[in-house]
Amino acid sequence: MTVMIEVKNLKKRYGDKQAVDGVSFSVKKGEIFGILGPNGAGKTTTLEMMETLRPIDAGSVLIDGINVAKHPQEIKYLIGVQPQTPAFQDKTKLTEVIEMFAAAYGERVDAMQFLRDVDLEEKANSYVESLSGGQKQRLSITTALVHGPKVFFLDEPTTGLDPQARRNLWTLIEKLRNKGISVVMTTHYMDEAEVLCDRIAIMDNGKIVAIDTPKNLIKQLLKRGFKKDQHVEQANLEDVFIDLTGKGLREEQ
Repeated sequence: MTVMIEVKNLKKRYGDKQAVDGVSFSVKKGEIFGILGPNGAGKTTTLEMMETLRPIDAGSVLIDGINVAKHPQEIKYLIGVQPQTPAFQDKTKLTEVIEMFAAAYGERVDAMQFLRDVDLEEKANSYVESLSGGQKQRLSITTALVHGPKVFFLDEPTTGLDPQARRNLWTLIEKLRNKGISVVMTTHYMDEAEVLCDRIAIMDNGKIVAIDTPKNLIKQLLKRGFKKDQHVEQANLEDVFIDLTGKGLREEQ
């Protein structure tokens, strides 16, 4: 498969702290790549360097063959970014938000179609401040896609969402992959990473300590002799919650 992102020996220092210390990995076209790690591991800093939001101290990032440090403006047209805490201007209708984001890239788009893609069509004439947390996340995703990016970055996209909104966002992320978009995401939810990610890099203290598919990482752990009490369940509490309350999104009134 085509390599869309190539990260080589990436480094970033803040004073005495080496936040990112020689990180290297690649991401293929149409792949969901997860970066996991405890707080302070360097995940967000790594993403921000790839997104042109922070200067690269050393190493390189190529996106679709273009050097991020040397050609940041070109990169901005290739990527979409969904931040941890999306913020939008108040007293602005959803259709207007999408049109403004598209105009920033010199694009004219069908705002209603973008809202339909993320199940927000009924909220088209609502103001942003009236949206729930899950709705704002979906709006944030669609505004980051108005220019047709090849790579999409998500930083802890489902934090604070209810189970229905979280699973709906999973479906949306999978649809992006199916369109051939490369997705790079961070998350603290291990179940989310296991379900969504084709491959995972685990970071700690600014370094990648493991990189592979979720299944292979689990197999490697078992080969090292890891054991725990096994309780095989066909469902979990989240499944119960969704079964009893419905799989559909429950929008706030």
